[in-house]
Amino acid sequence: MTPAPSPAQHVVQTVPDGLFIGGRWRQARREQRIEVENPATGEVLTTVADADVTDGRDALDAAVAAQASWARTPTRVRAEVLRRAFDLLTARADEFALLMTLEMGKPLAEARGEVAYGAEFLRWFSEEAPRIHGRYAPNPVGGSRLLTTKAPVGPTLMITPWNFPLAMATRKVAPAVAAGCTMVVKPATATPLTMLTFAELMAEAGLPDGVLNVLTTSTTGQVTAPLLADPRLRKLTFTGSTEVGKRLIAASAEQVLRVSMELGGNAPFLVFDDADLDKAVDGAVAAKMRNTGEACTAANRFYVQRGVAAEFTERFAERLGNLVVGDGVDPGTQVGPLIDAAARADVAARVDEAVRAGATVLTGGSAVGEHGYFYAPTLVTDLSADSRLLTEETFGPVAPVVTFDTEDEALTLANSTEHGLIAYAFTQDLDRGLRVAENLQTGMVGLNAGVVSNAAAPFGGTKASGYGREGGFEGIEEYLETKYVGIG
Repeated sequence: MTPAPSPAQHVVQTVPDGLFIGGRWRQARREQRIEVENPATGEVLTTVADADVTDGRDALDAAVAAQASWARTPTRVRAEVLRRAFDLLTARADEFALLMTLEMGKPLAEARGEVAYGAEFLRWFSEEAPRIHGRYAPNPVGGSRLLTTKAPVGPTLMITPWNFPLAMATRKVAPAVAAGCTMVVKPATATPLTMLTFAELMAEAGLPDGVLNVLTTSTTGQVTAPLLADPRLRKLTFTGSTEVGKRLIAASAEQVLRVSMELGGNAPFLVFDDADLDKAVDGAVAAKMRNTGEACTAANRFYVQRGVAAEFTERFAERLGNLVVGDGVDPGTQVGPLIDAAARADVAARVDEAVRAGATVLTGGSAVGEHGYFYAPTLVTDLSADSRLLTEETFGPVAPVVTFDTEDEALTLANSTEHGLIAYAFTQDLDRGLRVAENLQTGMVGLNAGVVSNAAAPFGGTKASGYGREGGFEGIEEYLETKYVGIG
């Protein structure tokens, strides 16, 4: 008798393994496959279809064919699709959480948190869809009337990252559905399973054929380049590295596409002498270790005022050293693996470089285990100003700590980067907190908070961290054009 599959085996077996184009599941034309790996074990979970240029064109054809009808669909109907999707996702939270843990590595508790966070975008934009409106006004100088209306931008290419496989999908798909845009989604090659399952869920929720199309591919540049050059595509939204984002912005210029970019970060975390250290340490652990440090919002540089530097550093190091590293499916795990071997090697190389240059490792500083891609939560002090741990975004569980003396010095250090996604500041002085928040060159600030992401708030950055906003009242505007009608 064949034994019943384990919950992990079952959830993987139920994932559609093809391309989702025009409301149908099909295999890639060249019949190639992509292996999807479990980063906790290094073993292959399953394989999915590997799209080529022709498949990409088919997906855009389907989105274009569905655009006019979807744009005419009443906003209340679009809202109800999103609300049904929210209910379905909430009901299947455990399934999606386990799937994310298997393909990305994050602990189950964090994966469940991502399901709740990702689902909220569906609910939020289901409520925003019926509120799309323009305005009517008399011409201030008389003689005519002014009418403005909103219209969907049109077919949109969405390129999503591997670190938040569900939330990055819902954060883009939900406002597009609400606004009346059709989509071609290219999920990350490393974590395609969650997006494929989500596409199936959206179809179950009643999304018409062709509105959402999903391409999994190992040749992203080859497949997306013709789409970006096609005049029928009207928008590009991308979450990923600044380096790739710059290339996509350049490519999108030929068709003058509407572009939304959520790019890299190098988030500073400021702790002032008057901070509540209990809250500051809690916030530091949350801001650094969420998603094993593999997040653009992760605190990357810790600047601590001299009066509390020793105590904060000692307490922070102790907390990091006590975190449980292991397979995300194990109930006691607090820190999962990095996404792959290259990611772990990169983190290790940066720490080793810092140590050779004179830095001190207070906890961690090495790989963990014989299988999978684990790295110990690490705290480093005595860094040189040019250390890559400070000058570049490190996607992993490493916290470099630097001491400062004055508020002006803290702001200079915090702003000394090309990035400007998010910053964190801890102080009990309200005036200082607001002053610091106003002078930090970032799109978001966590003031006495280590996590600020919220579907009701606009997420996005400045400088090399991109432009455009996702979430909040601002999120749906990224998918809408404004039309003005002058009435004589």
